[in-house]
Amino acid sequence: MYDLSELEERLRTQRPASWEQLPDFSLYMDQVLSYMDRQVIRLDESDGLTAAMVNNYTKTGLVPRAEGKKYNREHLAYLTAICVMKRVMSTKDMDLLIREELQGERSVEDGYAAFCKSLDKALTIAASEMTERSAAQPEQADPSDLADSAIHFALMSYAAGVVSSHYVALLRQQKGTDAGDEKKSKSHKKDKERD
Repeated sequence: MYDLSELEERLRTQRPASWEQLPDFSLYMDQVLSYMDRQVIRLDESDGLTAAMVNNYTKTGLVPRAEGKKYNREHLAYLTAICVMKRVMSTKDMDLLIREELQGERSVEDGYAAFCKSLDKALTIAASEMTERSAAQPEQADPSDLADSAIHFALMSYAAGVVSSHYVALLRQQKGTDAGDEKKSKSHKKDKERD
């Protein structure tokens, strides 16, 4: 786990690779897992992506199937989005948003760029909020200050979650829940036929 000043610095500086910086060659699973460790801010070792998780995301259609046993730039874009969003939303909601953002009318490259831009803004805002709340010696902060800050960020997360849920509900309404479920069912059927 990071100390507060290190976390604030990571929020300011650590960003996923841009589309152009993602490897332009295919990676094996162990390379993907290692690469993804650098793509997102992790709290500790237990917070990482595993092969079982990747396989599960592939089975449920969140991530396209690997090409042989290799994963390309598109896979890394999908996995980056999933690793970030899984902390704050359900798989069902992630599925809808990923289908719209990375499989919709725009290219995966453009959807990933929009995702990275939004993530950059959110991390910058969180770092600025930390700066406003931090004490001179964060590790020696009063427990009530730590509690106040933890509540502050929990409430920010709550407020953002309420807004996000509302946008997801509007998107579901526009898309029609049945149409989304039918599309997913067809996708799974095609995947099974390929196996």
